[in-house]
Amino acid sequence: MSEQLSVSAAQDVEFRASFTAQQQRDLARRLTTFLSQYSHLTDSFIIEFFTENLWQTLPCTWQAVLQDISYPQIAELLLDASHEDRRYPTVWPLSLLAFRATAHALAFPRECRPDQGKVAASVKPDEFLENQSQSSLLGHIFRKHVKPKKQHEIRKLGMLVKQLCDQTGCRRVVDVGSGQGHLTRFLSFGLGLSVTAIEADHTLAAMASRYDGELLWALEKEKRKKSCSFQLPEAHSIPRHMAGWVNPRASWEGFIKQLKDAHHVIEVPQASSAPMKKRRSDLSQTSHPEGPLYNSNSEGEQIFFEGSCCSDIQDVSEAAINPEESRQKDYPDFVLTGLHACGDLSATLLRHFVCCPQVRGITSVACCYMKITTKENPTPPGLISPPTPPTPSAESFHFEFGYPMSCWVRGLPGHQLSYKAREGACHAVEDYVRRLGEESEQLRTHCYRAILETFIRDTRPDLRRAGIQTIKKAHLLPFTEYARLGLPRVGLPADFPLDQERVEAMLKQQNKVVVYFTLSLLLAPVVETLVLLDRMIYLEENGVDSQLIPLFNPNFSPRNFVLVAVKPSR
Repeated sequence: MSEQLSVSAAQDVEFRASFTAQQQRDLARRLTTFLSQYSHLTDSFIIEFFTENLWQTLPCTWQAVLQDISYPQIAELLLDASHEDRRYPTVWPLSLLAFRATAHALAFPRECRPDQGKVAASVKPDEFLENQSQSSLLGHIFRKHVKPKKQHEIRKLGMLVKQLCDQTGCRRVVDVGSGQGHLTRFLSFGLGLSVTAIEADHTLAAMASRYDGELLWALEKEKRKKSCSFQLPEAHSIPRHMAGWVNPRASWEGFIKQLKDAHHVIEVPQASSAPMKKRRSDLSQTSHPEGPLYNSNSEGEQIFFEGSCCSDIQDVSEAAINPEESRQKDYPDFVLTGLHACGDLSATLLRHFVCCPQVRGITSVACCYMKITTKENPTPPGLISPPTPPTPSAESFHFEFGYPMSCWVRGLPGHQLSYKAREGACHAVEDYVRRLGEESEQLRTHCYRAILETFIRDTRPDLRRAGIQTIKKAHLLPFTEYARLGLPRVGLPADFPLDQERVEAMLKQQNKVVVYFTLSLLLAPVVETLVLLDRMIYLEENGVDSQLIPLFNPNFSPRNFVLVAVKPSR
């Protein structure tokens, strides 16, 4: 079993006690039993509310008590697990009460321990109280080009990755699905780690490299001012950005070979304000730094500032083609991380973690569950294809699906999760609770789309759930205008005749549409729990303990769970 995971007080995170293997299996059995019983809810599409008569699929006793409740009551009585003083307008059937209670009980808690019990009215974390777009715990040099949500995520995850590096003795990190390199820069310049970033989109990888250059130039200017007193990080090279696709069919040996491949490395471009050669020379004259760059505010919280002024800054290409490292038989040990690694990518990284001896720890934050491959749906919509068709090689192995990963879950009756169930697991429950509480006009959009679906089906029965895409500010439009904009997107005329009496009758059922969607949304965290628990069981089956942490504020970052695992010492 793995070493005990530790955490420092500054992290503001408490690792939950691990489930025993038997507890994990028992929970998985209860989850599959419960979800298979209510698959008609998880598998339904709200745009088919009228065409499939979804309201009538609910028990009559449920219909009677739910059809007239207000939006705030829907939030309070169904979705809000923290609400303790529920007041029911009528007596609810036991089956409905049991459904709600079971859904809340089976889902992993989504709040960090200090935040449990708080009402979901606080949208942003405390670090954004002074300025809603700037984290008070992250220095300005790491906030440039970074939205508030991402600022919150890279600070929290970066500190956690640093802990794993300290625990495992690794200075190297591989960040897969690195995007524009925001997490990579914080790990490297802010926390003093040696980072290799892999991103499938060449444009994003080049952008990340350009942002590195901007940060280096900003560091040089800060150093010249000598107006800031801060502790400098230890010497390290700037991050390596690799434009490459991580093939889920490749073995861990193929993954290591990809990391060693210098041809994918993107050079940091020269900043327009000064030549790179001169800047590298200026920086090389600075004294040796001594640690990650941070300071403390009046409350003792760690605030990360401008990163490192490196004493021996190297060009990425120079660092990448070190012949001595290329001749090493084994790649150095490292910690693997992926912030919102999409679809099968999270599952692929977990498999590499289990199989590859060089990967000592992993932090996995998943997203886009609907893009996970399954036996029933091996090519889901939106599945990312390789830039070029992969060629068979010695590094390839038998393809395994993204769900289920564990043998245990694979053997449970009713473990199957449809595309729609997995798509629903990506919805932001806290955001919908907020809309219900505010009685937001945005709640009418589902009803609008469901009404439009009826007219589309009347004319074109073959057009089932055709993609309309988002209509800007649809909730502020009358339905006739919404239809005028939406119908041409499926090949129908904008002036298509609408039965106004029929439209009005369906608009009056908007409350039922919202209730039905809420019932399906109540199951979203349960589906997510099963997907993540399956991954925990997979790790346990391979001799590694893991823990699941609600690291981010769920009101701010809906996919807030991070799966953490460390291999036993060799």
